[in-house]
Amino acid sequence: MLEISGKSNLLEEESYRYSLQDVATPNLYRDVYPYTDVPRVAFNHRRVPLGMPEDIWITDTSFRDGQQSVEPYTVKQIVDLYKMLSRLSGPYGIIRQTEFFVYSKKDRDAIAQCQELGLKFPEITTWIRASKEDFKLVRNLGIRETGILVSCSDYHIFNKMKMTRKECMNYYLQTVAEAFEAGVMPRCHLEDITRADFYGFVVPFVNELMKMSRDAKIPVRIRACDTMGYGIPFTEVALPRSVPGIIYGLQHYSDVPSEMLEWHGHNDFYKAVANASTAWLYGACGVNCSLLGIGERTGNVPLEAMVFEYASLRGSFDGMDPTVITEIADYFKNEMGYEIPPMTPFVGRNFNVTRAGIHADGLLKDEEIYNIFDTKKILNRSASVMISKTSGLAGIAYWINENYRLTAGEAVDKRDPLVVSLKKWIDDEYEAGRQTSISTGELEEKIEELSGGRFCRL
Repeated sequence: MLEISGKSNLLEEESYRYSLQDVATPNLYRDVYPYTDVPRVAFNHRRVPLGMPEDIWITDTSFRDGQQSVEPYTVKQIVDLYKMLSRLSGPYGIIRQTEFFVYSKKDRDAIAQCQELGLKFPEITTWIRASKEDFKLVRNLGIRETGILVSCSDYHIFNKMKMTRKECMNYYLQTVAEAFEAGVMPRCHLEDITRADFYGFVVPFVNELMKMSRDAKIPVRIRACDTMGYGIPFTEVALPRSVPGIIYGLQHYSDVPSEMLEWHGHNDFYKAVANASTAWLYGACGVNCSLLGIGERTGNVPLEAMVFEYASLRGSFDGMDPTVITEIADYFKNEMGYEIPPMTPFVGRNFNVTRAGIHADGLLKDEEIYNIFDTKKILNRSASVMISKTSGLAGIAYWINENYRLTAGEAVDKRDPLVVSLKKWIDDEYEAGRQTSISTGELEEKIEELSGGRFCRL
């Protein structure tokens, strides 16, 4: 039978409706995931079309997944970061939502204080256990949407939950029905989707979710969770690892609208950012991130990275204020004691610092030669160089001013006794045969010693 597709507006064959395959033994994809070897990337040479939605956005999990891998944040820290997220998000709410736990009094106090701010974005959502009591708690807190864990791979269904696919699916559907009964919009976290039987379980399950959503007249958000970072962004990769295939399949075989489709990835194989961008390109409106990428194991998709991916794909920040990214990084370092690896893009101390002597020479002549963009304008962070034997008094003074972010009234010049003393120490280092640039840590340690406490190590 032929019908006009609401997606392509072309005459197409009626879509095949996949039914649950209630297998007797789990499908663990051992040819792809041998466990005793590195996971393999299989290709099937099937392509799906690009289909970026009209609107794309970012959601945040810093106060949920992010807190699971570091010392829990205080209420004040959560509130401060929430305010910065709102400023970064801008007037159009590009950072659309953020999710909280609700289990402890501290969690609920943080939610209440953030709600009291009256900020439109990011919207406060939650993540809960799938129980009637928790649904009622969410509703009583005035929260519109909550996340529910619905693990979808046989690794979880058979080996963790000790159920069959049919038993598991029925359990999940009953849980979602309880959310509807409580008047709460569920966000279904399809955990471990990159090891799941996509057409044998995921699509039939999501089909039932969408049917229940239509009957209840309450939306259901679908979060595709690459829990172990197995997703692959390349076209023509076979399921279950294909990010384009997952996003396309959920749209075209389960009728999930783009605005109800979200990607959540991890960085175990260094593909978190590429996979999130791919999810946008192939039809998901939302990508779920955490500040600085802090999260389980190797972390989540770094939120600040997707701010720049958004601007690259759209040609504009659309009201987002990227200078807040630098404030957030400073807050994590100075207020929370979190060590950001120095080479981390956009937020690491050395991300726009050049070490090579020939690069430093070029940077000082024209910073555009060796700086990725105007980092002073966009991130409020000037390009800088590492100190070497050719830096001179002026170069050393410039480094101190930039490294310690001194204002015009605080800035040192090349005649400052500290600068003169530091240059003598540097000259002595190279006279003794040193060949490498002097590291930030070494310089700060020496500056603390020579300044008598005027400057301390950052």
